[in-house]
Amino acid sequence: MAVTAAQVKELRQATDAPMMDCKKALTENDGDMEKATEWLKERGVAKSAKKADRIAAEGSIGFKVAADFKTASLVEVNSETDFVAQNDGFKDLVSKTVTQVFNTQCDDAVALRETELDGAAFSAYFDQAVAKIGEKIEYRRLTTLTADANSVVNGYVHSTTRIGVVVAIECDSAKTAEALAPVAKQVAMHASAMKPTTLSYKDFDADFVAAETKGRIEAIKIENEERARLKKPLINVPDYISMSQLTDDVLAQAEENIKATLKEQGKPEKIWDKIVPGQLARFIADNTTLDKEQALVDQDYVLDDKMTVAEAVAAAGKAAGGTAEITAFIRLEVGEGIEKKVDDFAAEVAAQMG
Repeated sequence: MAVTAAQVKELRQATDAPMMDCKKALTENDGDMEKATEWLKERGVAKSAKKADRIAAEGSIGFKVAADFKTASLVEVNSETDFVAQNDGFKDLVSKTVTQVFNTQCDDAVALRETELDGAAFSAYFDQAVAKIGEKIEYRRLTTLTADANSVVNGYVHSTTRIGVVVAIECDSAKTAEALAPVAKQVAMHASAMKPTTLSYKDFDADFVAAETKGRIEAIKIENEERARLKKPLINVPDYISMSQLTDDVLAQAEENIKATLKEQGKPEKIWDKIVPGQLARFIADNTTLDKEQALVDQDYVLDDKMTVAEAVAAAGKAAGGTAEITAFIRLEVGEGIEKKVDDFAAEVAAQMG
């Protein structure tokens, strides 16, 4: 049967598929709109399958938080190109995907495909949306944090949509928790910029700290050689890099060393108690560089670098009339851990010409 322009238009509006594909689908299926739609879906999935060897390392982070700040979800949706990541269809897909994660609290990418959306599997919606966009798209990581009555969760997605963070804060009461919701967002903004990899120095493996210690000390020595050549001030070479190494004995010895130095300098013993705490704090700061780089609660807070993140949150809790402590955070950045393919355009052209 002859396919009319009106039918092609209707199918195109329903599927967002190219016009010639719509015409062919209707022709192949004798003008049956439902069968033509299925034909296009199958063809779209086949197109995606052909792109399976391509690497989806671009994309966006989706974020959704409950109005009461008791649930917050993140999802990483990857695309092949940044151009597609700016497409309205892709943005809608990210929004729908993070809402599905939020509603189901599913934490497994494969399992999410089987969750229900509008009476069908979520995979049906996702695969159809991908077919419309026409590029390899997949969601890789998804997570949800929840809070009890005395806790709060909130988050932040950077303006580029490539970095997202959710933070959980535990308080002494529901009243304090409610007041800390904006603080949780501020901490998430801090984490988006400062790239912590773990919550606290207590999470570090001893072997990891030992290996890092050796490498960092050598790096500082090399940098000091260059500083000396340029006649710049030298950096203190630490003995340690994490609070996990600063045992009571180490701190006690550091205090004794400080007092011995003050004695050599002829400082009156009666003023030592005013000097020692500050110098001991400086010793700790010099010997905990790993913590300040990688452990969220031990980092200097970007909104007030006179405090650590933990101290800032505790102060906010106190200001609200209670106590507050960060208990969890999750940071996702688009493409982390994906080895991007580097295309050799000249080689590709040569191969085509050959």
